[in-house]
Amino acid sequence: MSHNKASITALATAYMRAAHQLLETKPLIFDDPVGLKLLGPEASKNIQDMTDHYQNPEIIELRTRLILRARFTEDRLAAAFSRGVRQYIILGAGFDTFALRQPSWAKELKIVEVDHLGSQSPKRSYIDAAGLAVPKNVSFVDIDFKHESLHEGLLRYNVSINKPAFFSWLGVMIYLKEEAINAVLYSVAMFPVGSEIILTFVRPPGDCPSIMTQSVADIGEPWISYFEPEEIEAKLYGLGFSKVEFLTHTEAEMKYFRPRPKDLPVPKEINILSAIR
Repeated sequence: MSHNKASITALATAYMRAAHQLLETKPLIFDDPVGLKLLGPEASKNIQDMTDHYQNPEIIELRTRLILRARFTEDRLAAAFSRGVRQYIILGAGFDTFALRQPSWAKELKIVEVDHLGSQSPKRSYIDAAGLAVPKNVSFVDIDFKHESLHEGLLRYNVSINKPAFFSWLGVMIYLKEEAINAVLYSVAMFPVGSEIILTFVRPPGDCPSIMTQSVADIGEPWISYFEPEEIEAKLYGLGFSKVEFLTHTEAEMKYFRPRPKDLPVPKEINILSAIR
């Protein structure tokens, strides 16, 4: 992945979330009224022109995983806020839009978007072009996980490491070597009791790598690290997290899919968890 330009997969993820706003039946799993505006005036037309692509079963499966993880994360964030957490740190923020559409309760949060400049600069340009305002409780933090520890970077930007924080780390671990993953998790584990991280991981591909695995490698953003659930669970407990919970297929179906139209399947693999200090 180049650090001189925005991640292709980060932009593609933004388009997937935007496609959900246009193509799926209401009520949506994940409401994002800002996403399409952020992507610019041509985004809606581009998505509609590629409806056949976005309605391909494999793409639907991927889109559903992306919107599910976003909804689950923001639900957990709201729960963390209710128990007093006031810092939200988005690791590898990409084109995440929470800071631009935050609900009224989130005004009390300190929102920290962490990413490298290659992704942050284009995003800031998109924000300006869309005429969107960055709220005063939002800061953009340039930390490259491959060259600087999260702990050092947050200190450099005066983030309060002695106060509980809620972290989201979605779709990032797969691009890092295990040493860098361990360093990030160690930094998160240094935050006080009550802190929480939501993260996603990918299971080993076995003898039959998916089309997605090959696709991301072809664009220069190959997946590097894979974990079985018990491996990542043991790692988190070993670092001092007190509770690790995986979002199950049953829970996802009951909470997010059952109450709405049947136009989206529950993903076959969810691979998202919550870990609390």
